[in-house]
Amino acid sequence: MVTTCSSSSTTIFDIGNYSTKLFNIEPQSCTNSFPLPPKPLLISTPSESGSFPVVLFLHGYLLYNSFYSQLIQHISSYGFIVVAPQLYSVEGADTTKEIKSTAEITNWLPEGLHHFLPSQVEPNLKKLALAGHSRGGKAAFALALGKAANVSTKLKFSALIGIDPVDGMDKGNQTPPPVLTYIPHSFDLDMAVLVIGSGLGEVKKNPLFPACAPKGVNHRDFYNECCRPACYFVAKDYGHVDMLDDETKGVRGKVTYCLCKNGKCREPMRRFVGGIVVAFLETYLEGNSSDLMAIKDGHVTLPVELQDVDFLV
Repeated sequence: MVTTCSSSSTTIFDIGNYSTKLFNIEPQSCTNSFPLPPKPLLISTPSESGSFPVVLFLHGYLLYNSFYSQLIQHISSYGFIVVAPQLYSVEGADTTKEIKSTAEITNWLPEGLHHFLPSQVEPNLKKLALAGHSRGGKAAFALALGKAANVSTKLKFSALIGIDPVDGMDKGNQTPPPVLTYIPHSFDLDMAVLVIGSGLGEVKKNPLFPACAPKGVNHRDFYNECCRPACYFVAKDYGHVDMLDDETKGVRGKVTYCLCKNGKCREPMRRFVGGIVVAFLETYLEGNSSDLMAIKDGHVTLPVELQDVDFLV
């Protein structure tokens, strides 16, 4: 059981003004004549009429996309369509397959996504962001860097988000294909980047197992290779899976919680991640930097204490 916490403040770190609809698409159970997605999808969308930017969100290692339902609904409540594929059930160290699958899903979006949305909701694929957590963060960076084997994406991403991204077990022990080069500002990305880290992610919870976001292959290393514009936030007293739902049921939910060092409760970290992601997307997809600048200048009370923050502008 995960303890929940609450706060009385009302800011971008709280749920936005759009009501949201959350639903699953299971390709194997669909009988529609229009194009089906290559993988099962969890989608959160505003319920009101409008044209909304799209965020493609990749889950972490051995996790279910459903574990992020509260986070993606937070993002969606500010006027974003969030598409979270279930990339695999069980997978080895090599991330090549999920990178390729993400490219295929990206290419499916213009042909198929609108068929599954409410009739009054239109996806604006000219405003498209790519995000991922943990191994999903690595996959997101890999796709943005053109590492999808034999598949090119038809759409252009305008923003990239890594939530506690991890590139392997240790420096020199990266999972294939390696993303980090350990050359400062070496990522050749024609888009804005946000990297969010957890202060406890690199702390072992159990001496028999490695940390969930080990030093040498974590958020700090990803940010060091980013070019302008880029933003970097590290939450001090929270762990690698503290942005997941309050309840992550089943064996995988329990095992992940037991293996990763965690904060006292997940809600503050989840609200922080949701708010920072929204502020970043508003800036680089919508041209409204007021919330991000207010956070940068210390004019907003944060749900968490920051261990580190940096901007490359």
